Amino acid sequence: MFVSPNRKMSRSASTFQVLLVLATIVAQTQWARASVSGMHCNDLTPSVERPHSASITDFGAVGDGTTLNTKAFQNALFYLNSFANKGGAQLFVPAGRWLTGSFSLISHLTLSLDKDAVILGSPDSSDWPVIDALPSYGRGRELPGKRHQSLIFGSNLTDVIITGTNGTIDGQGAIWWDWFHNHTLNYTRPPLVELMYSTRVIISNLTFINSPFWNIHPVYCSQVLVQHLTILAPISSPNTDGIDPGQTRNSAGIAFGSEMSGGISNVRAEGIHIVNSVHGIRIKTAPGRGGYVKNVYVADVSLDNVSIAIRITGNYGEHPDENYNKNALPTISNITIKNIVGVNIGVAGMLQGISGDNFSNICLSNVSLSVRSTNPWNCSLVEGYSNSVSPEICEQLRKGPGPGQVCYDGNSYPAAAAQPQSPQKSSASRLVNPFFCTSWFLCR
Repeated sequence: MFVSPNRKMSRSASTFQVLLVLATIVAQTQWARASVSGMHCNDLTPSVERPHSASITDFGAVGDGTTLNTKAFQNALFYLNSFANKGGAQLFVPAGRWLTGSFSLISHLTLSLDKDAVILGSPDSSDWPVIDALPSYGRGRELPGKRHQSLIFGSNLTDVIITGTNGTIDGQGAIWWDWFHNHTLNYTRPPLVELMYSTRVIISNLTFINSPFWNIHPVYCSQVLVQHLTILAPISSPNTDGIDPGQTRNSAGIAFGSEMSGGISNVRAEGIHIVNSVHGIRIKTAPGRGGYVKNVYVADVSLDNVSIAIRITGNYGEHPDENYNKNALPTISNITIKNIVGVNIGVAGMLQGISGDNFSNICLSNVSLSVRSTNPWNCSLVEGYSNSVSPEICEQLRKGPGPGQVCYDGNSYPAAAAQPQSPQKSSASRLVNPFFCTSWFLCR
């Protein structure tokens, strides 16, 4: 969550166009099929061969779970940077438990974990440097001022791969959660992975667990591929949204927002399995957020033991302070959700827009949910279409698209999106860059 033209800021940022392919998508996925308008993901692959490689043990690291290896990671990356213009390099993390503080990646790098490798975040906050707030937010998410740097960090990078054979990155976040609950944090908590102003990023075939805060946060980035991940958020962990949880008992399996005043667009998410979650698919925003969520395609999702399968929230709130423009209203449009199967579902959907700011072109198709509630859908201030939805969807979305009305298909802009946009609802929410992304799910 960050941002805000409505925080008296008018900063521009890099474009963010993301292709998100998650969970059970096989390695042979045809990129050409899923390329989004303006994207060039066809040549992104997590199996790039690097001509140079080294092991973290070459730099004195000890994988006993107690020896601090921050310097080893820093020295390894300093050395491998000399190969950045020679085809790049790979840093291999073998089996073991590798305790470390925050370290920064380099361009043209593959960070590769063995299946039995665990990178452990240090429980000492001094091993997580304090850095400036995100420029588009102007303050820490949880506290005024600065924030802690993520465990794995990078800025202004290109061609970065973080991968493995299901190795693990464990933030050991329990102490951070205690500080949060006890109101003893000095600065905003750190994510596990944050990359800023970077392009051509791949994060794949890993398990993320016990993050102090958010799990994966690419911000002001372009061409980001995230696939084949397991992200686990224990019930006691506050606000540790991931990208593809297997389970998250106090949040959402896949979430967009809440803070996205600059906008989230051109997202394709497929092949997701979500279990034991409060929400399955969620978009969250509020007056004062501004910006947009548009051109989002979510398909082939299975849900099990989820309280609310689909939720679009226009009254999320949770502004960190009162210095926001209450008249800056968000735009939520061109959202397609299809091929969804769910069992042990509490409520099928809660789709709630904002008065004077209807959420539009919400399309649901081929949705089959086994629901306990006798009132499976709750819809207000939303417009859109549906086809083959069970239980029967609310009246606002019951019709199919008419002539000239198109649901977003994940590959191109729908006709409605190609039309000139109406004037912004508030001068404070005016967008400088139509692909300025500042969400805290996909970009955080």
